[in-house]
Amino acid sequence: MKQNQAGDANRITREYFDSLLLESRYIDSDLPSTQLQLYGETFQTPIMTAALSHLHGICDNAMVEIAKGALEAKAVHWVGMGEEDEFEQITETGARTIKIIKPHKDSNVIYKKMDHAIEHNAFAVGMDIDHAFSGNGKYDVVCGLPMHAKSFEEIKEYVERSSVPFIIKGVLSVQDAEKSVKAGAKGIVVSHHHGIMQYAIPPLMILPEIVKAVDGQIPIFVDCGIESGMDVFKALALGATAVCVGRELMEPLKDGKDAVAKRINEMNLELMSIMARTGAKTLAEIDPSVIHFKTF
Repeated sequence: MKQNQAGDANRITREYFDSLLLESRYIDSDLPSTQLQLYGETFQTPIMTAALSHLHGICDNAMVEIAKGALEAKAVHWVGMGEEDEFEQITETGARTIKIIKPHKDSNVIYKKMDHAIEHNAFAVGMDIDHAFSGNGKYDVVCGLPMHAKSFEEIKEYVERSSVPFIIKGVLSVQDAEKSVKAGAKGIVVSHHHGIMQYAIPPLMILPEIVKAVDGQIPIFVDCGIESGMDVFKALALGATAVCVGRELMEPLKDGKDAVAKRINEMNLELMSIMARTGAKTLAEIDPSVIHFKTF
């Protein structure tokens, strides 16, 4: 148990968030805008829902309710595994939804899920490449379906097949970021999949290196442990285009879509407050030099 606690990537990630300090810049500051431009569309916040799955027992039709909450907050919505009819219900809400597909061993399963998502108005599709392996040194099996690691050529094939932006989720190295760009991906999610590997580097620690390597060619999203507008700001300041929020929305989701939208809006207002106090009038003006690393 002690070993597990020592290597808990989620705890390490929280500690890293809390080690980042901000300076303030009031002169020439003003009330900011948090509008996000993404894939040709405009959203009111860079705070997006995470690619969640199987939200059973939280509230009635929880997967659809969280989509409605994102729509109400004018935010991008992400979704993970689920049945086809569930995805159809989600996109019928009008929420601009990004569908993340597991790295199934059989590429025909992947093609089928991609085609269905695109047919039913997915905003983008993608794959969580970090779900290929289990904790016992073998390939993972998810809901009875075998997973498998994907080669560069396979990723390139999925990207080329898709008629909407294809995103790679689970990037936690410069190497995978560069390969994703080279394969033609239209975005990456820097994430350790809620601590899928012990001692995984916090996404924000590796983020500046990935941002430098990607060099503005594609959007970079950040996932894992984001709990507040302050966390959002720190991710954006270190180079993220937008962020995904999952567990922070689970408690509000018990009360349905309005509570989800309320929590997203609360986090966005906190983000706006921090932007105002650091001199950023737009998301593009958030300056990484306001971040300082705790050394005392």
